[in-house]
Amino acid sequence: MKLYQKIQPLLLLLIMTASAWAQDITVHDPVMIKQKDTYYLYCTGKGISVFSSKDLKNWQPEPAIFKEKPVWVDKVVPNFDNHIWAPDVSFHNNTYYLYYSVSAFAKNTSAIALATNTTLDPKDPAYKWVDHGIVIQSVPNRDLWNAIDPNLTFDDNNTPWLAFGSFWNGLKMVKLNPDLKSIAQPEEWSTISKRKRTFELADTDPGDGALEAPFIFKKNGYYYQFLSWDLCCRGEKSTYKVVVGRSKTITGPYVDKDGKSLNEGGGTLLIQGNENWFGAGHNSAYTFDGKDYIIFHAYDSKQKGRPVLKIKQMQWDTDLWPVVAPLN
Repeated sequence: MKLYQKIQPLLLLLIMTASAWAQDITVHDPVMIKQKDTYYLYCTGKGISVFSSKDLKNWQPEPAIFKEKPVWVDKVVPNFDNHIWAPDVSFHNNTYYLYYSVSAFAKNTSAIALATNTTLDPKDPAYKWVDHGIVIQSVPNRDLWNAIDPNLTFDDNNTPWLAFGSFWNGLKMVKLNPDLKSIAQPEEWSTISKRKRTFELADTDPGDGALEAPFIFKKNGYYYQFLSWDLCCRGEKSTYKVVVGRSKTITGPYVDKDGKSLNEGGGTLLIQGNENWFGAGHNSAYTFDGKDYIIFHAYDSKQKGRPVLKIKQMQWDTDLWPVVAPLN
């Protein structure tokens, strides 16, 4: 009886912890992939945070991707603390490709880099992330765009493109080489979304055209571009929301339900906050086992704006636009 009394609090703690994983986990900028019977979720965090699940409900923490910051990072962002932003994960040619962002907050002192692995299972003897360094870099006063929030996508010819961006003069897409490690030559760039920016602002200012985090999802003969509008990362003052547009070609032009170009401030509202959630955004989208899902974080009003993982199934209306149930 005495032994039970001693271990009872520990058992209770374990049960409560498991329950917390089942109900919500703290995430920011989540992306996901499935290997065999396991879902792996990657998000912003020290060394890139990782979780795994068998059922999309009960999540277990896994080791971070980078125990130590990549050796090249301080040359881009001095005194970087290994808090890596907005990863993106894909499986291609029997390899897992994980793009990630390093940046100074509210500056386009930024870079998108790439790491690869042949397995996502940390228990697999072959598990080892290999860092390939910078793919794209933005420099203040040189570039009016920001090299963060990557998303790898492929066109109908299996040509790779990387969508990315945050604030400044909009979201970009650039053609990659087949090895996915560098920009293709000659360079092919497109602007895929833009909101009006006040002309008088300095080039180093992120600006007031608040948009970021493009994610391209191919479905129904269209490329759908999901992106986030307004402000993240402010807890109770967050105003994040997700809008969408679509195009028949990967580089655009993307238009919303009303036919307005996303390069002219267009975007059809898909997900927004309410009395329970201060804001919701930075999404990814996938098809798992025949069902389409949109994955994002939302700022919980009951927890002082803690960013929580949200997973919702996407339906499609008669005009082939995505539909998502309101947050509850």
